[in-house]
Amino acid sequence: MAHSAYNLNLTSGQVDLSHGGGGRAMAQLIDALFIKHFDNDLLKRRNDQAVFQVPAGRLAISTDGHVISPLFFPGGDIGALAVHGTLNDVAMSGARPLYLAAGFILEEGLALADLDRIVASMAAAAKAAGTPVVTGDTKVVERGKGDGVFITTTGVGIVPDGVDIAGDRAEPGCAVLVSGSIGDHGVAIMAGRENLQFGTSIVSDSAALHGLVADMVAAAPTRIRCLRDPTRGGLATALNELAEQSGVGIVVDENRIPIKAQVRAACEILGLDPLYVANEGKLVCICEADAAETLLNTMHNHPLGRDASIIGTVVADQHHFVQMTTGFGGRRIVDWPAGEQLPRIC
Repeated sequence: MAHSAYNLNLTSGQVDLSHGGGGRAMAQLIDALFIKHFDNDLLKRRNDQAVFQVPAGRLAISTDGHVISPLFFPGGDIGALAVHGTLNDVAMSGARPLYLAAGFILEEGLALADLDRIVASMAAAAKAAGTPVVTGDTKVVERGKGDGVFITTTGVGIVPDGVDIAGDRAEPGCAVLVSGSIGDHGVAIMAGRENLQFGTSIVSDSAALHGLVADMVAAAPTRIRCLRDPTRGGLATALNELAEQSGVGIVVDENRIPIKAQVRAACEILGLDPLYVANEGKLVCICEADAAETLLNTMHNHPLGRDASIIGTVVADQHHFVQMTTGFGGRRIVDWPAGEQLPRIC
């Protein structure tokens, strides 16, 4: 029998330590918030785990912690982001995500209305992606020790037979593609954090990419070498990671990297390099050169890949440098970031 949620005031109430104490208050919070929004048969069984059948193929798993500030930002919130971030990490193996688990660290004093809004957004994102949240955990920390809410999500998925996508498979001659404009998420977060107005709307690109990846895998199942979502550290860091893992160099063309005019302008005002600004709905693809146009067309036919571009090529380089041909015809090193430009970004 479900516990009564009579004492849970979702309009003006706040999280208190009893909501993490394992008693009736916690049961009420789980019923009136988490089970209500995440409603599915596996979760409603109220076990400490979810048991499910696994389709044929290899299992992919990823976990991600989300500590973003502010909790709500132009184009999204920590709830939807916690779904998208983990689904994308799973999808970068070429996997089809199946299920999610979620852990919530709540700070005493968090408005229950805000928590309800976050969980509702998270549930909507999971439903839209077809990946239900089937198990989870909730803890409460003292006021001043949690910054509202932290969310950790873990996702599992299945990699189809014959698909082998990993960060160490790039080879000289491969093409480098990006699925769309970069820097949107980081600039949106900064605008929300500092209450900045840029004269135009800049919203986060937060989105689940597994549908786009599935189309790409279907179009060229054995020709995709690497996939990576350029989150913290942006495109520059993702390219450096792939070059280092594969033991190669990468050369990209500045003129081919899609950046929205308003994002570029905002970065100039803020003193940021868009190459290092986080994204939450874009991917980098390294593929065999003769599959690049096929994959580009496939990406263009998907809503999340309409602005995709072939931005460069993989080269032999014992130093594993990432270099960029500039708009003036020169070439510069795109190095690892020296620090974090925008902390608490995802």
